[in-house]
This record gives sequence, C-alpha cells and structure tokens, in this order.
Amino acid sequence: MKVKLGHIELQNPVIPASGTCGFGQEMSEWFDLNILGAIATKGTTREPRYGNALPRIAECPAGLINAIGLQNPGVDEVIAHELPALRQLYRGPIIANISGFSIDEYAHVCERIDKETDAAILELNISCPNVHNGGMAFGTSPEAAAEVTKAVKAVTTKPVFVKLSPNVTDIASIACACVDAGADGLCLINTMLGMRIDIRRRQPVIANRYGGYSGPGVFPVALRMVNQVYKACPGTPIIGCGGVGSAEDVIEMMMAGASAVEIGAANLQNPMVCREIIETLPEIMKQLKINHLQDIIGVV
Repeated sequence: MKVKLGHIELQNPVIPASGTCGFGQEMSEWFDLNILGAIATKGTTREPRYGNALPRIAECPAGLINAIGLQNPGVDEVIAHELPALRQLYRGPIIANISGFSIDEYAHVCERIDKETDAAILELNISCPNVHNGGMAFGTSPEAAAEVTKAVKAVTTKPVFVKLSPNVTDIASIACACVDAGADGLCLINTMLGMRIDIRRRQPVIANRYGGYSGPGVFPVALRMVNQVYKACPGTPIIGCGGVGSAEDVIEMMMAGASAVEIGAANLQNPMVCREIIETLPEIMKQLKINHLQDIIGVV
C-alpha cells in the first residue's frame, strides 16, 4: 500500500485532511495515529484566530457546510507546542497546512514552518472560502495563484503542495500556473461554496451566510477535477480530496490521478473512518487484483 508524494514515501495513501483532526491529539484518542500515511494539520496563520461567529457548521444532504474561519493558535504556538506534541504521538510525515490574508503572510508563515524538522510538506491553502479578503482570493486566478506560490518557494526548502479551490471555471489552468511557479505538488479539491437557510427564521443557518460544502455530494466533482489536473500537469503528484469516505473511494480517486487521498468531512461523522479505510484497503485491492497502489495512479 506504499505510495510516494515526490520523494516522500507514505506507508499508505490515507491522510486526515486539514481542519478535520485538529493537530492530531484529538484523533489520537480514537486510534494509534501511526497507522496513517500522513497527517495534515489545522490551517495555520501568522496571528491566532478565533474564527467566524457561531453558528458555523450545518448539516445538509450528502455532507455539511462549514465556515470555521481558520480558527488556530497562530504560528508561534504551532511551532512551540502543536508540532512537537504531534511528533510525540506520530512518527510519519506531517503536512503543515498554511493559510494567509496576504502574500507576505503566506511567505512569513511558510518560512517559519520550513525551519521545523517535524514538518515534511507545506500545504499552501489558497482555497478557503470561509474567510473574507483572503484564502480563496489567491486561488481563483492563475496569476494570483502563481504569485503566492512563487513567493513561498523563494523562502522555503521543503516540498510545497498547493491546495486548490473548485470554485473556479478552469482548475487545470490554475494548477499548471502553480506548477510553473515551482509547486512540488497539488491538493484538490477544497470545499465548494454553499448555503443553507433556516426557513422558520428566514435567515442563513450559519452566521457567515455562506460556507464550504463538503462530503459525499462533492465526490464526483472532486474526481473530475483531479483527473483533469492529472492530465494537464503530468508528473506532478496530487493529493485528492473531496467526499472520500471508503476504501473504494480511495481506489477511485487514485485511478483518477491522485497519489494519496485526504479524508475530510467523513472524519467528523465517524472518527474511526481513516482506520477503517486502511484496514479495508488490502481486501479491496485483492478483489480488484491490485498488487501495488502506486500502479493504479491515473489509469483512467
């Protein structure tokens, strides 16, 4: 079940997605983290953030809408406490998810995390739809995506994977712009912009009005976009995410072109889902006559 993200080897392709497992300590209460292929940490900004006003999460058919707003303790706290605490629990690759509200902030936070031996990959979140004046603003045009990617690559040595937004007309052009600007890999998709309304109160269900829609309902969209980007950016490793909730979904996502897969909303419904997928994968591989997962990447 071993796969590779560039030169970094994972014992399996299963990764809890950023924002769905905190900094790992919460998930460690459910199972041994060392069974995971990698862990993507909570998105980190320069300053501590409380996030958006409550309520900021709502269930909906085939998924949920969230507008957490990048709640996190800030890069100083992450470096001083969160990453070392996670390393005490987990021996595998740590993917540090980085967010920001300006190119300078992205570069500053990435440069700080780049010096930390506990982080193996920097995941550049230019696709968060839940905050104002940041995140997705950099992920909706090839020029802006390339600019922030180039700025981060200029101050870092670790592999940089850019997390892309599905809320665009041509994700392949943005992906290629990031690769041309130096991105070592890509992660897609982040959440789709959605909304729910409380028809009795005649108000949006979440205080932020709009939020990121995730869960099984977005899986076909994610699969299509991963496949498009795989074909448009040959040789670039892709972490596929968006509605993945089973071992079969992992296989399908890898066949579309993903080298590894992040599990997001499913973690919030079932904290054991990553372990269950890892335990089920060998049997699914046997049924499908797959000897090595690496062999099925992009076969479609």
